[in-house]
Amino acid sequence: QVQLVESGGGVVQPGGSLRLSCAASGSISSMSAASWYRQPPGRQRELVAGITHEGTTSYADSVKGRFTISRDTSKNTVYLQMNSLEPGDPAVYYCNVVVRLIAQRWHGSWGQGIQVTVSA
Repeated sequence: QVQLVESGGGVVQPGGSLRLSCAASGSISSMSAASWYRQPPGRQRELVAGITHEGTTSYADSVKGRFTISRDTSKNTVYLQMNSLEPGDPAVYYCNVVVRLIAQRWHGSWGQGIQVTVSA
């Protein structure tokens, strides 16, 4: 069993910052790749940031230069630092993390989603 719990969402003014956290728990041996997705109201879920097993990061053009994905493998936690938030950023944000189970199988899991609102 793997559970991802997201935290850090909320309401922020345009130009403000938030940091989302995604903590993995369960029968986990180690963390690997991770991604953040977002789903604005009435729109499809889209990939906004990813980090590979090796640590290479990638970003959607809409967030490049403003968002940073990182991870702390000792805490089994992935982060999304969001700076210079814009009116187009509000959405429900979801993390997806690949972990190595104690049983030695690789497993991908989704967070529950967390609301980010940008409001003046």
